[in-house]
Amino acid sequence: AALDCSTADFIYVNISWYVKMSLTQKLNVLFKRKSIKYGVPFLILMVGGSFGLEQFARLRYQFSRKQPVNPEDMEKYGVTMKKPEEVTLDKEYERIKSLNIDEWENKRGPRPWEETQ
Repeated sequence: AALDCSTADFIYVNISWYVKMSLTQKLNVLFKRKSIKYGVPFLILMVGGSFGLEQFARLRYQFSRKQPVNPEDMEKYGVTMKKPEEVTLDKEYERIKSLNIDEWENKRGPRPWEETQ
């Protein structure tokens, strides 16, 4: 049997129940959908989280050192610095290569519950 209603009539009949509802009923129907119930809070969390993390990143860069360390200032605090010419990658490699890593002794550290001598 052929249907005697047009497509426009069919759409109108299917949404006519929605048009007759009050605003609170429409919102209840809308919030029962999983895409709204779980998707919108997820998107709010992602967007809000990115703005929140931006604040922490801003603090990180705001309080980081912007100028190089001055050796004279470090000597005031008791830190001795080598000259940049003294420390090269090749010299450090040779120094580490000359260490004897085959003969070593395991030394047990004190435990908090043991008496220290």
